[in-house]
Amino acid sequence: MSGAQARDELAVVALGGGHGLFATLNAVRRFSGSVTAIVTVADDGGSSGRLRSELGVIPPGDLRMALAALAGEDEQATVWTRTVQHRFRGTGALAGHSVGNLIIAGLTEVLGDPVAALDELAKILRIKGRVLPMAQIALTIEADVAGLEADPRVNRSIRGQVAVATTPGQVRRVRLIPSDPPACPQALDAIDRADIIVLGPGSWFSSVIPHVLVPELKEALIATTAPKILVLNLAAQPGETAGFSAERHLHVLSQHAPGLKVDHVVVDSGAVPEGRERTHLRRAARKLGALVRFADVAEPGTHKHHPGKLAAVLEQLAARQRGSSDVAASVGLGGKETASWR
Repeated sequence: MSGAQARDELAVVALGGGHGLFATLNAVRRFSGSVTAIVTVADDGGSSGRLRSELGVIPPGDLRMALAALAGEDEQATVWTRTVQHRFRGTGALAGHSVGNLIIAGLTEVLGDPVAALDELAKILRIKGRVLPMAQIALTIEADVAGLEADPRVNRSIRGQVAVATTPGQVRRVRLIPSDPPACPQALDAIDRADIIVLGPGSWFSSVIPHVLVPELKEALIATTAPKILVLNLAAQPGETAGFSAERHLHVLSQHAPGLKVDHVVVDSGAVPEGRERTHLRRAARKLGALVRFADVAEPGTHKHHPGKLAAVLEQLAARQRGSSDVAASVGLGGKETASWR
Protein backbone atom coordinates (compact mmCIF):
# COMPACT_ATOMS: atom_id res chain seq x y z
CA MET A 1 0.00 0.00 0.00
CA SER A 2 1.03 3.60 -0.51
CA GLY A 3 3.06 4.11 2.62
CA ALA A 4 0.40 3.07 5.14
CA GLN A 5 0.94 -0.63 5.84
CA ALA A 6 2.00 -0.06 9.41
CA ARG A 7 -1.27 1.56 10.45
CA ASP A 8 -4.42 -0.29 11.46
CA GLU A 9 -6.49 2.78 10.49
CA LEU A 10 -7.51 2.77 6.86
CA ALA A 11 -6.28 6.01 5.27
CA VAL A 12 -8.96 7.19 2.85
CA VAL A 13 -8.63 10.04 0.36
CA ALA A 14 -11.84 11.33 -1.25
CA LEU A 15 -11.76 13.75 -4.17
CA GLY A 16 -14.69 15.81 -5.39
CA GLY A 17 -16.78 18.80 -4.48
CA GLY A 18 -20.23 19.95 -3.45
CA HIS A 19 -23.00 17.55 -2.48
CA GLY A 20 -21.30 14.57 -4.15
CA LEU A 21 -18.22 14.82 -1.95
CA PHE A 22 -20.45 15.47 1.08
CA ALA A 23 -22.13 12.10 0.42
CA THR A 24 -18.80 10.29 0.03
CA LEU A 25 -17.41 11.75 3.24
CA ASN A 26 -20.56 10.83 5.16
CA ALA A 27 -19.98 7.28 3.96
CA VAL A 28 -16.24 6.82 4.48
CA ARG A 29 -16.23 8.37 7.96
CA ARG A 30 -18.30 5.35 9.05
CA PHE A 31 -15.37 2.98 8.63
CA SER A 32 -12.32 5.22 8.92
CA GLY A 33 -11.18 8.00 11.23
CA SER A 34 -8.37 8.91 8.85
CA VAL A 35 -10.11 10.65 5.97
CA THR A 36 -8.65 13.37 3.76
CA ALA A 37 -10.99 15.33 1.51
CA ILE A 38 -9.42 16.99 -1.54
CA VAL A 39 -11.82 19.63 -2.79
CA THR A 40 -12.30 21.52 -6.05
CA VAL A 41 -11.72 25.29 -5.94
CA ALA A 42 -13.43 26.56 -9.10
CA ASP A 43 -16.84 27.63 -7.75
CA ASP A 44 -17.82 31.12 -8.87
CA GLY A 45 -21.45 31.30 -7.74
CA GLY A 46 -23.33 32.40 -4.65
CA SER A 47 -21.50 33.25 -1.45
CA SER A 48 -18.31 31.54 -2.63
CA GLY A 49 -18.25 33.52 -5.85
CA ARG A 50 -18.78 36.81 -4.03
CA LEU A 51 -15.96 36.16 -1.55
CA ARG A 52 -13.68 34.95 -4.32
CA SER A 53 -14.33 38.11 -6.32
CA GLU A 54 -14.20 40.59 -3.43
CA LEU A 55 -11.36 39.12 -1.35
CA GLY A 56 -9.34 37.06 -3.80
CA VAL A 57 -9.64 33.92 -1.64
CA ILE A 58 -10.23 30.41 -2.92
CA PRO A 59 -13.99 29.71 -2.99
CA PRO A 60 -14.81 28.34 0.47
CA GLY A 61 -18.24 26.76 -0.01
CA ASP A 62 -17.28 23.23 -1.02
CA LEU A 63 -14.49 23.25 1.58
CA ARG A 64 -17.01 24.25 4.25
CA MET A 65 -19.34 21.43 3.25
CA ALA A 66 -16.51 18.90 3.46
CA LEU A 67 -15.60 20.10 6.95
CA ALA A 68 -19.24 19.77 8.01
CA ALA A 69 -19.40 16.23 6.64
CA LEU A 70 -16.45 15.17 8.80
CA ALA A 71 -17.36 17.17 11.91
CA GLY A 72 -17.51 15.58 15.33
CA GLU A 73 -20.81 14.53 16.86
CA ASP A 74 -20.45 15.83 20.42
CA GLU A 75 -22.64 18.72 21.54
CA GLN A 76 -20.06 21.47 21.02
CA ALA A 77 -19.05 20.24 17.56
CA THR A 78 -22.72 19.93 16.59
CA VAL A 79 -23.46 23.54 17.57
CA TRP A 80 -20.44 24.75 15.63
CA THR A 81 -21.38 22.66 12.59
CA ARG A 82 -24.89 24.12 12.55
CA THR A 83 -23.39 27.60 12.84
CA VAL A 84 -20.85 27.03 10.09
CA GLN A 85 -23.61 25.78 7.80
CA HIS A 86 -25.99 28.61 8.70
CA ARG A 87 -26.80 31.01 5.86
CA PHE A 88 -27.71 34.63 6.64
CA ARG A 89 -31.17 35.72 5.62
CA GLY A 90 -32.43 39.20 4.89
CA THR A 91 -31.53 41.66 2.16
CA GLY A 92 -28.36 43.31 3.42
CA ALA A 93 -24.69 42.79 2.53
CA LEU A 94 -24.53 39.51 4.44
CA ALA A 95 -27.66 38.01 2.88
CA GLY A 96 -26.90 34.65 1.31
CA HIS A 97 -23.48 34.24 2.91
CA SER A 98 -22.77 31.10 4.92
CA VAL A 99 -21.16 31.75 8.30
CA GLY A 100 -18.53 29.12 7.57
CA ASN A 101 -17.57 30.77 4.29
CA LEU A 102 -16.90 34.02 6.13
CA ILE A 103 -14.90 32.23 8.84
CA ILE A 104 -12.71 30.44 6.27
CA ALA A 105 -12.14 33.68 4.38
CA GLY A 106 -11.30 35.52 7.60
CA LEU A 107 -8.93 32.83 8.85
CA THR A 108 -7.21 32.78 5.48
CA GLU A 109 -6.55 36.52 5.69
CA VAL A 110 -5.37 36.30 9.30
CA LEU A 111 -3.10 33.27 8.82
CA GLY A 112 -2.09 33.97 5.23
CA ASP A 113 -2.57 30.33 4.25
CA PRO A 114 -5.81 28.58 3.20
CA VAL A 115 -4.62 25.18 4.43
CA ALA A 116 -3.79 26.61 7.87
CA ALA A 117 -7.23 28.25 7.91
CA LEU A 118 -8.96 24.94 7.17
CA ASP A 119 -6.90 23.15 9.81
CA GLU A 120 -7.89 25.72 12.43
CA LEU A 121 -11.59 25.42 11.68
CA ALA A 122 -11.21 21.64 11.65
CA LYS A 123 -10.01 21.80 15.27
CA ILE A 124 -13.15 23.70 16.29
CA LEU A 125 -15.35 21.19 14.46
CA ARG A 126 -13.33 18.31 15.95
CA ILE A 127 -13.04 16.44 12.70
CA LYS A 128 -11.08 13.22 12.39
CA GLY A 129 -9.25 13.73 9.18
CA ARG A 130 -8.41 16.73 7.06
CA VAL A 131 -9.93 18.94 4.38
CA LEU A 132 -7.62 20.31 1.69
CA PRO A 133 -8.06 22.33 -1.50
CA MET A 134 -6.82 20.68 -4.70
CA ALA A 135 -4.91 23.92 -5.37
CA GLN A 136 -4.22 26.94 -3.20
CA ILE A 137 -5.35 29.40 -5.85
CA ALA A 138 -8.85 29.90 -7.24
CA LEU A 139 -9.34 28.17 -10.60
CA THR A 140 -11.72 28.79 -13.47
CA ILE A 141 -13.47 26.12 -15.53
CA GLU A 142 -13.88 26.68 -19.26
CA ALA A 143 -15.93 24.33 -21.43
CA ASP A 144 -16.56 23.60 -25.09
CA VAL A 145 -20.33 23.26 -25.42
CA ALA A 146 -22.36 22.03 -28.38
CA GLY A 147 -25.97 22.84 -29.12
CA LEU A 148 -25.80 26.56 -28.40
CA GLU A 149 -25.49 27.58 -32.05
CA ALA A 150 -27.79 27.01 -35.02
CA ASP A 151 -25.24 24.55 -36.39
CA PRO A 152 -25.07 21.64 -33.89
CA ARG A 153 -21.53 20.86 -35.05
CA VAL A 154 -20.26 24.20 -33.76
CA ASN A 155 -18.95 24.41 -30.19
CA ARG A 156 -19.10 27.53 -28.10
CA SER A 157 -16.64 28.23 -25.31
CA ILE A 158 -18.25 29.16 -21.97
CA ARG A 159 -16.45 30.07 -18.79
CA GLY A 160 -17.26 29.61 -15.10
CA GLN A 161 -18.48 26.70 -13.00
CA VAL A 162 -22.04 28.01 -12.71
CA ALA A 163 -22.26 28.58 -16.46
CA VAL A 164 -20.93 25.09 -17.18
CA ALA A 165 -23.23 23.42 -14.65
CA THR A 166 -26.35 25.13 -15.97
CA THR A 167 -25.71 25.24 -19.71
CA PRO A 168 -28.63 24.12 -21.91
CA GLY A 169 -26.07 22.74 -24.37
CA GLN A 170 -24.01 19.56 -24.11
CA VAL A 171 -20.55 19.87 -22.60
CA ARG A 172 -17.90 18.26 -24.78
CA ARG A 173 -14.72 19.08 -22.93
CA VAL A 174 -13.51 21.17 -19.99
CA ARG A 175 -10.20 22.75 -19.05
CA LEU A 176 -8.83 24.81 -16.19
CA ILE A 177 -7.57 28.38 -16.18
CA PRO A 178 -4.68 28.54 -15.46
CA SER A 179 -4.01 25.27 -17.29
CA ASP A 180 -1.07 24.20 -15.11
CA PRO A 181 -1.97 25.18 -11.54
CA PRO A 182 0.25 23.96 -8.71
CA ALA A 183 -1.43 21.23 -6.68
CA CYS A 184 -1.74 21.64 -2.93
CA PRO A 185 1.40 19.89 -1.58
CA GLN A 186 -0.48 18.40 1.36
CA ALA A 187 -2.99 16.87 -1.07
CA LEU A 188 -0.20 15.18 -3.00
CA ASP A 189 1.21 13.82 0.25
CA ALA A 190 -2.21 12.47 1.26
CA ILE A 191 -2.55 10.60 -2.05
CA ASP A 192 0.93 9.14 -1.60
CA ARG A 193 0.01 7.81 1.88
CA ALA A 194 -3.50 6.63 1.01
CA ASP A 195 -4.77 3.07 1.45
CA ILE A 196 -7.84 3.75 -0.69
CA ILE A 197 -8.86 6.61 -3.00
CA VAL A 198 -12.45 7.50 -3.87
CA LEU A 199 -13.35 9.77 -6.81
CA GLY A 200 -16.95 10.91 -7.28
CA PRO A 201 -19.89 11.12 -7.22
CA GLY A 202 -20.65 14.72 -8.10
CA SER A 203 -21.07 17.16 -10.95
CA TRP A 204 -18.97 15.35 -13.53
CA PHE A 205 -17.46 18.29 -15.41
CA SER A 206 -17.23 20.75 -12.53
CA SER A 207 -16.49 18.62 -9.43
CA VAL A 208 -14.97 15.31 -10.57
CA ILE A 209 -12.98 15.88 -13.77
CA PRO A 210 -11.21 19.08 -12.54
CA HIS A 211 -9.07 16.93 -10.24
CA VAL A 212 -7.46 15.12 -13.16
CA LEU A 213 -6.86 18.43 -14.95
CA VAL A 214 -4.37 19.54 -12.29
CA PRO A 215 -1.21 17.93 -13.74
CA GLU A 216 0.45 17.08 -10.40
CA LEU A 217 -2.76 15.58 -9.02
CA LYS A 218 -3.26 13.49 -12.13
CA GLU A 219 0.34 12.24 -11.97
CA ALA A 220 -0.08 11.36 -8.28
CA LEU A 221 -3.29 9.43 -9.01
CA ILE A 222 -1.57 7.52 -11.81
CA ALA A 223 1.49 6.77 -9.68
CA THR A 224 -0.23 5.61 -6.49
CA THR A 225 -0.56 1.91 -5.77
CA ALA A 226 -3.63 2.50 -3.58
CA PRO A 227 -6.85 1.09 -5.04
CA LYS A 228 -8.94 3.74 -6.76
CA ILE A 229 -12.73 3.55 -6.62
CA LEU A 230 -14.89 5.63 -8.93
CA VAL A 231 -18.46 6.24 -7.71
CA LEU A 232 -20.89 7.08 -10.50
CA ASN A 233 -23.83 9.41 -10.10
CA LEU A 234 -27.30 7.96 -9.72
CA ALA A 235 -28.61 9.96 -12.68
CA ALA A 236 -27.42 12.34 -15.35
CA GLN A 237 -27.33 15.95 -14.21
CA PRO A 238 -29.62 18.41 -16.00
CA GLY A 239 -27.49 20.76 -18.05
CA GLU A 240 -24.01 19.45 -17.42
CA THR A 241 -24.49 15.78 -18.37
CA ALA A 242 -28.06 15.70 -19.67
CA GLY A 243 -28.59 12.58 -21.74
CA PHE A 244 -25.35 10.92 -20.60
CA SER A 245 -25.39 7.19 -19.96
CA ALA A 246 -23.24 5.68 -17.23
CA GLU A 247 -20.92 4.42 -19.98
CA ARG A 248 -20.55 7.95 -21.37
CA HIS A 249 -19.38 9.21 -17.97
CA LEU A 250 -16.47 6.78 -18.11
CA HIS A 251 -15.55 7.69 -21.69
CA VAL A 252 -15.48 11.38 -20.78
CA LEU A 253 -13.18 10.71 -17.82
CA SER A 254 -10.82 8.70 -20.05
CA GLN A 255 -10.73 11.49 -22.62
CA HIS A 256 -9.71 14.04 -19.99
CA ALA A 257 -7.21 11.80 -18.19
CA PRO A 258 -5.36 9.49 -20.60
CA GLY A 259 -3.33 6.96 -18.66
CA LEU A 260 -5.48 7.07 -15.52
CA LYS A 261 -6.60 3.64 -14.33
CA VAL A 262 -9.10 2.81 -11.62
CA ASP A 263 -9.76 -0.49 -9.87
CA HIS A 264 -13.50 -0.41 -9.25
CA VAL A 265 -16.53 1.49 -10.53
CA VAL A 266 -19.47 1.58 -8.12
CA VAL A 267 -22.87 1.84 -9.83
CA ASP A 268 -26.29 1.83 -8.24
CA SER A 269 -28.04 -1.35 -9.37
CA GLY A 270 -31.30 0.53 -9.90
CA ALA A 271 -29.70 3.20 -12.08
CA VAL A 272 -28.50 0.88 -14.87
CA PRO A 273 -30.91 -1.84 -16.02
CA GLU A 274 -29.84 -5.39 -16.82
CA GLY A 275 -28.90 -6.07 -20.42
CA ARG A 276 -26.98 -4.20 -23.07
CA GLU A 277 -26.47 -1.06 -21.02
CA ARG A 278 -24.60 -3.00 -18.33
CA THR A 279 -22.58 -4.83 -20.98
CA HIS A 280 -21.49 -1.51 -22.53
CA LEU A 281 -20.68 -0.12 -19.09
CA ARG A 282 -18.49 -3.10 -18.18
CA ARG A 283 -16.66 -2.74 -21.50
CA ALA A 284 -15.98 0.95 -20.84
CA ALA A 285 -14.81 0.14 -17.31
CA ARG A 286 -12.33 -2.46 -18.60
CA LYS A 287 -10.67 0.25 -20.67
CA LEU A 288 -10.02 2.03 -17.37
CA GLY A 289 -8.73 -1.23 -15.87
CA ALA A 290 -11.75 -1.47 -13.60
CA LEU A 291 -14.38 -3.96 -12.51
CA VAL A 292 -17.95 -2.75 -12.10
CA ARG A 293 -19.69 -3.26 -8.78
CA PHE A 294 -23.49 -3.00 -9.01
CA ALA A 295 -25.08 -2.42 -5.62
CA ASP A 296 -28.05 -0.74 -3.98
CA VAL A 297 -26.48 2.51 -2.79
CA ALA A 298 -29.39 4.93 -3.22
CA GLU A 299 -31.71 6.64 -0.78
CA PRO A 300 -35.10 5.16 -1.76
CA GLY A 301 -37.01 7.39 -4.13
CA THR A 302 -34.17 9.88 -4.60
CA HIS A 303 -31.05 10.49 -6.68
CA LYS A 304 -28.94 10.71 -3.52
CA HIS A 305 -26.48 8.13 -2.21
CA HIS A 306 -27.32 6.46 1.09
CA PRO A 307 -24.26 6.98 3.34
CA GLY A 308 -24.56 3.63 5.10
CA LYS A 309 -25.09 1.58 1.96
CA LEU A 310 -22.26 3.33 0.14
CA ALA A 311 -19.99 2.87 3.17
CA ALA A 312 -20.63 -0.88 3.19
CA VAL A 313 -19.71 -1.21 -0.49
CA LEU A 314 -16.58 0.95 -0.24
CA GLU A 315 -15.38 -0.88 2.86
CA GLN A 316 -15.97 -4.21 1.20
CA LEU A 317 -13.96 -3.24 -1.87
CA ALA A 318 -11.17 -1.93 0.33
CA ALA A 319 -11.16 -5.21 2.25
CA ARG A 320 -10.84 -7.19 -0.96
CA GLN A 321 -7.86 -5.11 -2.05
CA ARG A 322 -6.15 -5.50 1.31
CA GLY A 323 -7.09 -9.13 1.85
CA SER A 324 -8.28 -8.22 5.33
CA SER A 325 -10.70 -10.88 6.53
CA ASP A 326 -11.65 -9.06 9.73
CA VAL A 327 -12.79 -5.96 7.85
CA ALA A 328 -14.49 -8.08 5.21
CA ALA A 329 -16.50 -9.99 7.80
CA SER A 330 -18.10 -6.80 9.08
CA VAL A 331 -19.66 -6.11 5.68
CA GLY A 332 -20.57 -9.63 4.63
CA LEU A 333 -17.80 -10.29 2.11
CA GLY A 334 -18.58 -13.98 2.02
CA GLY A 335 -21.91 -13.34 0.35
CA LYS A 336 -24.10 -13.04 3.46
CA GLU A 337 -25.36 -9.48 3.46
CA THR A 338 -25.26 -7.78 6.84
CA ALA A 339 -27.09 -4.75 8.17
CA SER A 340 -23.94 -3.09 9.55
CA TRP A 341 -24.67 0.11 7.58
CA ARG A 342 -27.76 0.77 9.67
